Amino acid sequence: MTKKRVAIIGAGPSGLAQLRAFQSAAANGEDIPEIVCFEKQGNWGGLWNYTWRTGLDEFGEPVHGSMYRYLWSNGPKEGLEFADYTFDEHFGKPIASYPPRAVLFDYIEGRVKKADVRKWIKFRTSVRWVDYNEDSGKFRVVAHDLVNDKEIVEDFDNVIVASGHFSTPNVPEFEGFENFGGRVLHAHDFRDALEFKDKDILIVGTSYSAEDIGSQCWKYGCKSVTVSHRTAPMGYDWPENWQEVPLLQKVDKNTAYFKDGTSKEIDAIILCTGYLHHFPFMADNLRLRTANRLASADLYKGVAWAHNPKLFYLGMQDQWYTFNMFDAQAWYVRDMISGKIPTQSKIDMTTDVENRIAAEDALEDDYACIRYQGDYVRELIAETDYPSFDVDTANEAFFQWKKHKKQNIMTFRDNGYVSPMTGDKAPTHHTKWSEALDDSLESYLKI
Repeated sequence: MTKKRVAIIGAGPSGLAQLRAFQSAAANGEDIPEIVCFEKQGNWGGLWNYTWRTGLDEFGEPVHGSMYRYLWSNGPKEGLEFADYTFDEHFGKPIASYPPRAVLFDYIEGRVKKADVRKWIKFRTSVRWVDYNEDSGKFRVVAHDLVNDKEIVEDFDNVIVASGHFSTPNVPEFEGFENFGGRVLHAHDFRDALEFKDKDILIVGTSYSAEDIGSQCWKYGCKSVTVSHRTAPMGYDWPENWQEVPLLQKVDKNTAYFKDGTSKEIDAIILCTGYLHHFPFMADNLRLRTANRLASADLYKGVAWAHNPKLFYLGMQDQWYTFNMFDAQAWYVRDMISGKIPTQSKIDMTTDVENRIAAEDALEDDYACIRYQGDYVRELIAETDYPSFDVDTANEAFFQWKKHKKQNIMTFRDNGYVSPMTGDKAPTHHTKWSEALDDSLESYLKI
């Protein structure tokens, strides 16, 4: 029989998890499909593959990355640790709980280098279109080899969309933007906090990016931070040069006016207004359309397209858990493709989706949401050979993280938590986050 062919779209954390899942099966002596991973960027890592570029890249492609310099993990590493590749194994020693971007990228890369999966990735290759032929039972994938400017058309038995949902910005408009005297940008295009040193900045939104970009700008010397909210303030104990105000109404030159009648002179506006689940390369009947929530629409077990379970989406949920949840999903998808996990009827799959959405709707607070997603991870790994780990300990790291943020939003990264993989508590970092202006791997690890 001809080997199955599986296309993976994206070589970020989700796509790499899928490559590792297949490699793990092969290492155990199992026959695996032919794997082709399409990656638009020149290297793996997805959002963790930092680029200075914004707008369009050198090939005229929309820049995928939303990563900025000086980013440190905004959640404890103990909540995202790989069960089959610990931080201790990678770095050869314990490290603190909130690594900077370069350290996390090194960790992600270490596992896939060890697994030797780079050979399955076609870099600088952007997927243009995916559709499904009912007669042949195969997907047609049309991609563009950007370096050679050539079209590639191939057929696959399965497609796994792992391109993420933090790359297409949701960009609102407010009256007066066209005449604003400073810079207006979305968080997607934010790169260097030093650009805003000694400036009064306005942030629109209360997402994690609002909290973190504001904190970055504060750390690197902006004059003031004003955060405009639509529904409610974040409510942390901010530094003296922060304020939270109701929704922006309009801008008149360099003056911003807010819903409560107050105003503020500002130099720059950063829109931290979220991202869209955006898959224009998928045919209409294959395209995921969902809000950013814990229970994604139309995905059985959170991964299989209920209307055609030969198609999968990874990492499409709102996320407390990240890397190890992507692993749990990838191992589950692998076993569905291999037939180890049987495909359910369409009514059973849609019922599963409806039940997950109803269960999420009944959750009362963030702590319940963390437990919900932890249980989801536990559910998936129980059905595969992904190494089991102490989900309750990971949950506890998230709970402590939330409490530490409430205690002091500018010092929460100075705390450490217990690894659900090793059972050991992370050491305190050698420098307080607010004083650690060098975010390099060498500085962090004191190499």
